[in-house]
Amino acid sequence: MAMPSEGAPVDLLLKGGHVIDPRHSISALLDVAIADGKIAQVAPDVPSGGAKRVLDVGGCYVTPGIIDMHCHVFAGHARSSLSVPPALSTFSCGVTTVVDAGTSGWRDFPEFKERIIDHSKIRVLAYVNIVGQGMAGPWEHDIAEMRPALAAAVAEEYGDVVVGIKTAHYWANRPFDAGHPPWAAVERAVEAAELCRKPVMVDFWPAPERPYADLLLKKLRPGDIHTHVFAQQFPILDDDGAVQPHMWEARERGIIFDLGHGAASFWYRNAVPAIQQGFLPDSISTDLHAGNINGPVFDMLTTMNKCLNMGISLEGVIARSTWAPAQEIGHPELGSLAAGNVADVAVFRLLEQGRFPLVDCGKATLVGDRLLDCVLTVRAGEAVYNPAGLGLPEWHAAPDAYWWDPARRVSMRPRGA
Repeated sequence: MAMPSEGAPVDLLLKGGHVIDPRHSISALLDVAIADGKIAQVAPDVPSGGAKRVLDVGGCYVTPGIIDMHCHVFAGHARSSLSVPPALSTFSCGVTTVVDAGTSGWRDFPEFKERIIDHSKIRVLAYVNIVGQGMAGPWEHDIAEMRPALAAAVAEEYGDVVVGIKTAHYWANRPFDAGHPPWAAVERAVEAAELCRKPVMVDFWPAPERPYADLLLKKLRPGDIHTHVFAQQFPILDDDGAVQPHMWEARERGIIFDLGHGAASFWYRNAVPAIQQGFLPDSISTDLHAGNINGPVFDMLTTMNKCLNMGISLEGVIARSTWAPAQEIGHPELGSLAAGNVADVAVFRLLEQGRFPLVDCGKATLVGDRLLDCVLTVRAGEAVYNPAGLGLPEWHAAPDAYWWDPARRVSMRPRGA
């Protein structure tokens, strides 16, 4: 990759790690140099002499910052207790970008932008809900609140942070009636997406009046996203356990399948057979919210580890957590270590000895033998998660400022130390 400009100081140099950058098909021992908050160079044996700070990450994997493209972070939402603060259980997992999946709608998105997005250290992007007041209330089923033109207008006005239109929870597992036509939410979300030229993310409950195959093959467009792909309610496997033809056909059409773990939307009985047959999720995400942060989701890293232990390669897990979601949300400047990109970087250690039980939404376990653990997260060039203190001195060798007693205005360093 490109060299830093001549004379430009390297602020942070990550040396000796195994870099995985799916966008550039890189999986090799390389150094990563960061200058002025951006990626300056990814290359073997970058000289450390001019770097302000050098961290030895030998034995670790260095990746682009992780993108969780389905979570709920409108903390303090006036009508819903669904959300968690955006920095909760994210930096500690290498996550540097979160995408709120429609917690706010066209009525309250400006409040979400002003209160949360504009003041968050972690990057926050969002889908706008087709329902004006967003998620987690009886208003989700009011078709009068599903206003394509207004949702599209908000998506266009805030186009720098809005990545698409979301529909969720509409009339799930209930009999349809004149006030609740089967396809109302999906059709209006797609109409809004057409107007603002962005994708739709769909959370969906199938029924005889709205078959799952029709959603994939007739209602959604190429580039639209079905989240919760391995939920219990979806007929992704036939009676013999084979992946259904409509799944392969939909993928061929360009429909995106997102994992979207959630409190009730990830079941090994669907996921493991599908992955074994080569039907992998296109992207990995948590659907993290207040109802699942203490289990079964916990965080993005736990979700990635489930995928790793179901048979997706390490490179495949990283790709589905970085470059794939970056493309799906229309932000190709994210999800890679290209020179000039904002320096969002994650560093992981891979544990390969032990038994690691991992729980799905049905309270069943898969016992894994590999586990990724985050040791460093860098957001815009700044180390925002460094639990082991990489690059920091041991206390007895700390600089003078460490020993200063501000009350007595004297140094507490022992004589002779």
